[in-house]
Amino acid sequence: MGTGFSGEVATYYARHRRGYPPEVIDAVVGAFGLDDGDTVVDLGCGTGQLSLPLAARVGAVVGVDPEPDMLALARRAALDAGATNAAWLLGADTDLPVLGRLLGDGAVGALSVAVAIHFMDREALFRAARPLLRPGGGIVVITNGDPLWSQDAEWSQTLRGCLEGLLGHPVTATCQTDAAGRRRNRDALAAAGYRVVESSVEYAALLTVHDMVGGVFSAMSPHLLPPPPERAAFTAEVRDALGGREAVTERVHVSLQFGLPG
Repeated sequence: MGTGFSGEVATYYARHRRGYPPEVIDAVVGAFGLDDGDTVVDLGCGTGQLSLPLAARVGAVVGVDPEPDMLALARRAALDAGATNAAWLLGADTDLPVLGRLLGDGAVGALSVAVAIHFMDREALFRAARPLLRPGGGIVVITNGDPLWSQDAEWSQTLRGCLEGLLGHPVTATCQTDAAGRRRNRDALAAAGYRVVESSVEYAALLTVHDMVGGVFSAMSPHLLPPPPERAAFTAEVRDALGGREAVTERVHVSLQFGLPG
């Protein structure tokens, strides 16, 4: 069932993937009127970067992911944070109808999906979600910025050059975080009968070289990870290519696409 985000890759994901600023969580809570009586399903939850801040604002969060190692780290993060209202379920988007049978019709205040949407059958997912949603509830698809190697900033172009040297081929993947990917989300929501409302949050964050490289490794398949000595050498190469800087400023554009039942 796993998607390849296992072992050390899952650890890099937990340590180095960016989280979400409070404004994003506020937007999700406000869009659906979420409160401590609500349950949220976070589909493709990874190691809980979105699940846990949502859990602090609602009654319960069910994090669903196909990778056991990701869920184990999410559970650990929840325990460390004292979040006792988060449950972690091994599953995929295709399991949503069964989850709906377990929770019951109209039991979910929101279904959230982040970058994992590009692994999913959007049309089938959005249709399957409708019976689960309570009145006023809906779906939110969140694009938490562009991949580190695909941004316009000089540091991103430098990182991409180093990464292409490491892998030996051009790196062009956007993980469908671009305009075309957002259009696919929008079209699929509309086709499933949702009213689509879009908003965004902009913020700047310090990005260290270690987080930069860790973020890259968190997107690799485990068999592509270089041996540890080569990882250290790659980190040094990136730092040198950045003129010895230990950190840069990343300007993040978070896109929120809300699907409200029509």
